[in-house]
Amino acid sequence: MTCDSDPWHDIFIPLVKKTRIDKLEETMAGPGRPRAFDTDAALDAAVEVFWRRGFAGASLTELSSAMGINKPSVYGAFGDKAQLFQSALHRYVERNMGYVTDALEQPTARECAQAFLTGNARAVTMPGRPAGCLSVQAVATPDDSGEYAVLARNRATVQQLFADRFRRAIAVGDLPADEDPDELATFLITLSSGFAIRAADGTPRESLLASAHRAMSAFPSTAT
Repeated sequence: MTCDSDPWHDIFIPLVKKTRIDKLEETMAGPGRPRAFDTDAALDAAVEVFWRRGFAGASLTELSSAMGINKPSVYGAFGDKAQLFQSALHRYVERNMGYVTDALEQPTARECAQAFLTGNARAVTMPGRPAGCLSVQAVATPDDSGEYAVLARNRATVQQLFADRFRRAIAVGDLPADEDPDELATFLITLSSGFAIRAADGTPRESLLASAHRAMSAFPSTAT
């Protein structure tokens, strides 16, 4: 059982108006001396800052310095800080959360759940990157800026994707008819959020993978 389209594309493209050009120009101090910069590399740097500092803790000065461009260029290319955060989130999903699509495309519901949990455990403990998950940790508390609401909606949407996947599994007899697809999806998303927090606390990958394996003992087997 596979998905007809990339669910992450469906989630984020309506939310984020991503810059479509590969390079933009930054005006240097001297006249007539434009310097091109790679927008993907700049967004990667912004992702790192938001991931480590959170939305509220990341200043525009710190962001522009890490991105290697001045503040007017940040505004010109990405908009204000909130718009930059959404573009950075889109970039983060492209680079770090392909395991979600891979899980949804697994042939059975059980394989789907296992692929998601193990993929998440690996993603939140990726060497060379901050521990945890940008979409969980960047905005830890609700505020009036809207970033918390955006991330909460995205988590709810991902949860719905898994609920729909399990609903289809019940319909074709892959899961028992008395299973609750929404409850199963909530179970997975709750675990993945916990994995992100524990990874940020320093829990090693092996421990999270063991937890993912143990969690599968609570997931229903294929219907017989």
